Amino acid sequence: MKLEKLKKCNVQFDNAKNIMNTKNRLINMQYVAFISIVAALGGLLFGYDTAVISGTVSQVTAQFELNTLQSGWYVGCALVGSIAGVLFAGRLSDYFGRKNTMILSALLFTASALGCALSVSFNHLVVWRMVGGAGIGIVSVVCPLYISEVSPASHRGRLVSLYQLAITVGFLVAYLVNYFLLKLSVDFYSSVSSFQRIFGSESWRGMLGAETLPAALFFLVTFLIPESPRWLLVKNKEDKAFAIFSKIFVKTEDISFQVNETKKILQLQSEVSSDWKVLMQPGFRKAVIIGAAIAILGQFMGVNAVLYYGPTIFESSGLSSGDSLFYQSLIGAVNMLTTVLALLIIDKVGRKKLVYVGVSGMILSLILIGFYFLFSEQMGLTSTFLLICFLAYIFFTAGSISAVIFVFLSEMYPTRIRGFAMSLATFSLWIGTYLIGQLTPWLLATLSPAGTFFLFAVMCLPYMFIIWRLMPETTGKTLEEIELFWLKDEKK
Repeated sequence: MKLEKLKKCNVQFDNAKNIMNTKNRLINMQYVAFISIVAALGGLLFGYDTAVISGTVSQVTAQFELNTLQSGWYVGCALVGSIAGVLFAGRLSDYFGRKNTMILSALLFTASALGCALSVSFNHLVVWRMVGGAGIGIVSVVCPLYISEVSPASHRGRLVSLYQLAITVGFLVAYLVNYFLLKLSVDFYSSVSSFQRIFGSESWRGMLGAETLPAALFFLVTFLIPESPRWLLVKNKEDKAFAIFSKIFVKTEDISFQVNETKKILQLQSEVSSDWKVLMQPGFRKAVIIGAAIAILGQFMGVNAVLYYGPTIFESSGLSSGDSLFYQSLIGAVNMLTTVLALLIIDKVGRKKLVYVGVSGMILSLILIGFYFLFSEQMGLTSTFLLICFLAYIFFTAGSISAVIFVFLSEMYPTRIRGFAMSLATFSLWIGTYLIGQLTPWLLATLSPAGTFFLFAVMCLPYMFIIWRLMPETTGKTLEEIELFWLKDEKK
């Protein structure tokens, strides 16, 4: 019975597309771009909260006299909060809606920034970092998910990539704030003791607390965007969904087509009694496993080790702390600019081709970084060579796995439980991120910097294999077409 429904649905989709090519629909791109940019601001907070830690590690470690494991815990504690946020984000967004869940994340970021700036002990600091981590976990699920659900198929890749671009902007802003607050702290004086601590003697407080401004902005502008129309259809609120689609599509027939297309897909799942049963259908189960695999492997390819511990790694090569933060700012700039390039070409070149080229470049860059740490003294290599290798690595990373991961995860799961399924896949991403944040100091001390970067190079190989053999090309396909792909795969 289910197979007959699937075949009938396929025929209806094919007939509809013969009449109306989804790439030729007239789209109100100004409106779609606006609501996508608002949702992408969650990525800016993600990026800032993730990257700001890099400029505070040495100060916090010295002030609270932390050992290596405690220093790793300071970095990793926010990731524990992120894991918790991810676990709840899907259920929250599926139950309360994508918009309300984004508002919750903004409140968490605001509370965390203020709490970190005013922390009275290391334990208090850890708690507030975990609160911010929960916000990171929530936006990492719901923001790309929302953008994916409001975007037309022909522009979905670049619009979801706005979220990744916002993350890189957050990275760069954090690096620049760290750099300038460190410079400011040298000469800063205020008769108000709390200001003196935040911007002078304990400038790490100002670095963490500066997130309050973008968090408050995100909270306010989220009220200006609508709920996801696809989520409204799941909740049987067709009139509201139709009204929102009418702001996205220009023609009435395009609106009706999109509403009917989504409803047909939901009907295929209507006889399944629970979300877990939908998820455990063989095709969808395979999609979740693939998503989880590429999410966790992407973290073991080194990018977050560079973003978290870049200044520490540069200092190990002989640079001062100020120069290290400046180098890290350059890395942030390349990360952002390369993401802009990826955003412009992702819907033209395709997701998989970006991965093939980018990961190949990552492998070469990682090998050269390891080579530097092994032979720099014998060959007279300077820190400039190391910087060039790091910039090349970030260029290839930002243009490939960083650009496509949230695009892949936001578009490869069934409409009815997209938030829930994406939470499971993103959970593995944050498990990997936590492990890298916690273990990188140990890896650098135990395997040496050279051995650590050679390990990252080796971990690129299974990622490349999974994308090549198991992941479909999703460029230009509607969310409903991608969902049908996994259902078809179930019947093979």
